[in-house]
Amino acid sequence: MPLDPAAETVITAFHAGPPAVQGLVRDLRLRWAFEEIGRPYRAETFDAFAPRSAEYLQRQPFNQVPAFDDGHQPLFETGAILLYLGEQDERLLPRDPGGRWQAITWAFAALSSVEPAVSPLVVTNMIHRDKPWADPAREAFLQHTHRVLGHLSEALAGKDWIAGTFSIADILLATVLRPLDRTPGLLDGYPVVAAYKARAEGRPAFHRALADHLAAFQQHETAGEPA
Repeated sequence: MPLDPAAETVITAFHAGPPAVQGLVRDLRLRWAFEEIGRPYRAETFDAFAPRSAEYLQRQPFNQVPAFDDGHQPLFETGAILLYLGEQDERLLPRDPGGRWQAITWAFAALSSVEPAVSPLVVTNMIHRDKPWADPAREAFLQHTHRVLGHLSEALAGKDWIAGTFSIADILLATVLRPLDRTPGLLDGYPVVAAYKARAEGRPAFHRALADHLAAFQQHETAGEPA
């Protein structure tokens, strides 16, 4: 589907929320994709703690961010939105069938195999670390995370990007891995995975996307409204 230069692309994001999640909210994935292809967009931002309207629930049934609308196709869920953007620009999704399906496969793997192994550990460490059940739960979550990171390390061996060329799969996989920074030392035993993550985070488009993502929080705080 060709881009319509006259249509405005709008995503939703947060401008206030817990400091621990700043830099990790999923609008970062879309911002990164837009920066990779030089596509303009506008972010409509919310306070993470404030109720959103019934109209917003029509756009995002789970009351999360981001939601997406380019004037043609309203969408939610970052995986679906990135696939939609990839269909429009081969810098995000290869056109050759083999490369395209490898990228799609790894996009699903990032969300279905890697993220479920990362999220429980990260949430326990960030939010529930003082709960009485946290230590035994953390150990169980950590074992599963290690298993998945071992498999991922093997899959990444000898590759710069998970599906061959940089694609939406890397945007998803790298952002899924980023919360592991909140578990210091975890990636030390997986140098291939750590190098991959650093390579992705070193892309200029990622730096621009992260700066815009964080600016929404910073501008809100500068205006005198606490996050």
